[in-house]
Amino acid sequence: MDFEKEKQAILTTLHNETKAAFQRDYESWKNYWVHDSTISKTYINFEENSFSESVGWNEISSFVKMFIEEHPEPEPIPELVKEIEVRLYQNGAWVTYEQQDSLRGLKRETRLMEKSNGTWRIAGMHTTIYGSKKRD
Repeated sequence: MDFEKEKQAILTTLHNETKAAFQRDYESWKNYWVHDSTISKTYINFEENSFSESVGWNEISSFVKMFIEEHPEPEPIPELVKEIEVRLYQNGAWVTYEQQDSLRGLKRETRLMEKSNGTWRIAGMHTTIYGSKKRD
């Protein structure tokens, strides 16, 4: 397995998923996710003191679709990350990185990735939003 090639393919998936989400392109966004009942998506927002969790493709898909319908205006795409930490496990990967979001501030992302039919997709997502505050 060529680690750098796989890392670049994962980064491409992450960039494309982020672009689709911020551009409110649900049809494109859904192509970057695994569609089964075991995936999960969580948000912790320290600035707003809030937490949300969605489990399974149907719940995640419904949440994102409703969010896009309620907030149809595209948001500025955050500066796309250049560096990610990746641990590869055959057809799986654990990925972490930090990103500066123009509206939400500093975010730490953790993604569980699965490779199926030669394509990396997201099987889990955890986002911690620190906002304008610096991490300790």
